[in-house]
Amino acid sequence: MSSLFELSVSALKGVGAVKAKLFSKLNINSVGELLYHFPREYEDWSKPVPISQVQGGELCCVRGKLSATMRESRLPGNRFMVRAEVSDGFDAMRLVFFNNKYITSMLKYDTEYLFYGKASKDLSGVQMVSPEFRVFKNDEPSMHPVYALTAGLTNKAVQNAVKQALELLPQKVSDPIPEDIRNEYGLCGLREAIVNIHSPASPSALARARQRLAAEEFLVLSLGLRVLRGKNTRRKGSNIKVDYTEDFLNLLPFKPTGAQLRAMGDCTRDMLHSVSPMNRLVQGDVGSGKTAIAACACYNMAKNGKQAAFMAPTEILAEQHFATLSKLFSNTDVKLGLLTGSCTASAKKEIRRKLSEGEIDIIVGTHALITDKTIFMSLGLAVTDEQHRFGVSQRSKLLAKGETPHLLVMSATPIPRTLALIVYGDLDISIVDEIPPGRQPIDTLLISSDKRHRAYGFIRKEIDKGNAAYIVCPLVEEDESDLMAAEEYAAELMLKEFSDYAVGIIHGKMKYSEKEKTMAAFAAGELDLLVATTVIEVGVDVPRSTIMMIENAERFGLSQLHQLRGRVGRGEGKSYCIMVSDSTSENTQRRLSVMCSTTDGFKIADEDLKLRGPGDFFGERQHGLPKLSIAEFSDMDSLSLSQAMAEDIISESPDLSDDKYKGLRGAVKRLFKDTEGTMN
Repeated sequence: MSSLFELSVSALKGVGAVKAKLFSKLNINSVGELLYHFPREYEDWSKPVPISQVQGGELCCVRGKLSATMRESRLPGNRFMVRAEVSDGFDAMRLVFFNNKYITSMLKYDTEYLFYGKASKDLSGVQMVSPEFRVFKNDEPSMHPVYALTAGLTNKAVQNAVKQALELLPQKVSDPIPEDIRNEYGLCGLREAIVNIHSPASPSALARARQRLAAEEFLVLSLGLRVLRGKNTRRKGSNIKVDYTEDFLNLLPFKPTGAQLRAMGDCTRDMLHSVSPMNRLVQGDVGSGKTAIAACACYNMAKNGKQAAFMAPTEILAEQHFATLSKLFSNTDVKLGLLTGSCTASAKKEIRRKLSEGEIDIIVGTHALITDKTIFMSLGLAVTDEQHRFGVSQRSKLLAKGETPHLLVMSATPIPRTLALIVYGDLDISIVDEIPPGRQPIDTLLISSDKRHRAYGFIRKEIDKGNAAYIVCPLVEEDESDLMAAEEYAAELMLKEFSDYAVGIIHGKMKYSEKEKTMAAFAAGELDLLVATTVIEVGVDVPRSTIMMIENAERFGLSQLHQLRGRVGRGEGKSYCIMVSDSTSENTQRRLSVMCSTTDGFKIADEDLKLRGPGDFFGERQHGLPKLSIAEFSDMDSLSLSQAMAEDIISESPDLSDDKYKGLRGAVKRLFKDTEGTMN
C-alpha cells in the first residue's frame, strides 16, 4: 500500500491538474492520502419511502420511474430549469433540476431509480429539487459516503476518485497492527476496514471498520506518547541537590492548601530523587493556586544553581507571572527576567545575553523563549502555563534548550480522568482539587433575554462600588444575523446602557497588540466594563472584576463557560456569573443548570463529556495533540481498547524496535512528525 502514497491523485481518471489542485487544498496529493480521507457522514439509501409517506423538509430516499415527459423552461440570465415526474406505482413526485443540460439524457424511461434529497410537501404534492439519483440495483451498497469538500470539488467527484483508488488497493495490504493482536482484540484487517469505511456493505460492516480505524489511531497516539515518555525516563535529569521548599513556603503571603502542598511535594521529589527528568502536569481548577506550585519548583531549581524557564501563551499573562514572581522573590537572591515579542530589540538582546551568561535564574516569557536566538547557560526546568495552548512540538523545543531539563506543565482545563491518560499520556499528573481559603463561591444565575436590562442595572451597581465587569458575546461575524457582533453590541452599550462608564472591547479579529493593550487597560482599572469574546477565556487576574455576563450562553460548551466564569471571583469581593439564554431545548437547560449547581470544574468536565463530547474543553485542537482523522475522544470503547493494546505492545517492546511492530513504529513517526526526536 505504501506505493499508493507515492502515486499522484492526478493519475486517477477524471482528476486532471485543476481537480488535483482542489484535492491538494484538502491535503490530498496521493492516492494513499485519498484513501485516508474518510467520509464525515453517510446517506442511508437502504429504506426507500413510499411517496405517500414522505415528510416535508426531511431528507429521504424515494424509489420510482419517470412517469411523464421532461419539460425544459428558460429562466432569466440565460438559465434554465427541467421539470420531471416520477412514480412509485401508486403516487407521483415532481423533480426540478436547474442548469443541468445533461439531465434529459441521464434519466431514462422504464428504468427504476433511487432519488435522494430533501423533499418539500404542499397542497400540490411532493417535490424534490436537484436530488441525487442512482439506478436501482438490489446488490448495490445502500450507505453512500459524504466527504469533507472544498469549493469547486463535488461529493460525486470525490466518490468517483475513491472508487478508483479502492480498485488499486492490493489484496494483501501491509497491516501495522500484527495479526495476533488483531485477533486477540477482535479487530478486522486494514484492507477490510478501508473498503468498508468508504463503501460499507452494511451498517454492521461500517461499525466494524470504524472501530478498527479509530482503535488504530488511538493506539498510534498512545504508543507515541508512551515512547516519548520512555525516552524521557531513559535519560538522567538535571536533579537538584537540596530541597528549599520550606524556605519557599516562608516567602508565601498565604497558607497553601493541602492540594498545593501535595503537588509541590510531587515536583520536588521528581527533581530531587528521580533517575529521569520530571515530566509532570499540574491540573487544577480555575483559581486553585497552580502558579504557586510552579514558583516553588522554579525557586528550588534557581537555589540549586540552575535556570528555570516559565512560558505563558500571551504577553499579558507572562507579564502577570513576572510581576507575581518578582514580588514573591523580591527579598531573595533569585534574579528574574522577562522576554516577550513586544520587548525592544535592545532589551531582547540584553535579556538574552544575561540568560546565556547565567545572570538570570528564572526567565518568564512567551514563544520568544523557544526561538533560536534564545540560549540558556544551564536550563534545568521548563514550565508551560495553560498546557492546551502548547503542542508537544513546542514543549520539545523548549526542552531542547537544556540538557535533559525537568518539565512542568499547568492546565486550568479540567479533563475527566477517563481521558487524562490518553491526552496527557506522556506526563505524570498532580491534581489540585482545592480552592484557597477566602475565595467566595461565584453565584451563577440563568436568565432569559427579557431580564437583560435588569442585569445591566445590577452591573452598573457593581461598577459604582469600584468593581469591574465582563460581558461576553459568542461571535463577531456580522453575517451571523441571529447574534449581535461584539463590536455592534459594545457600541450599543457605550451609547445607551453604559454611556457614563469606560467600556472596552476585545475579540479574536483584533491585532494581537490591540488585544494586549485593551486587557492591560482593563487590568489597570482604566476600563470599567470589557465586552469580549472567548479570547478572555485564558486571561489575566483582575481581582476587582466581580461580575461576568455571558450572552447566548447555549452557544458555549460547559467547560468554556466554566473557564469564562473563572475570570471573576479572584478577589475578596462577592462575585456573580449571569448566563443569558432563550433556548428552550431540554438538553441546553440541563447543561446550563449544571453551571448553576456546581463550581467544581472536574464535575463540569464529566458532564461536558456526557452531553456534548470532548470538543468543548479541547476547542479547536488546543490540546496540542496531533490531528486525528477518525477517532473521537467520546468513543470510550475504542479508547479503552487501544489502551489495552498499547499496554501489551509496550510490555513486549518498549521502544517498538521489534520487527513485528515496524508498521506501528512508522505510523507513530508519521503522526508525530512535528515533534523532534519522537522516534529515531
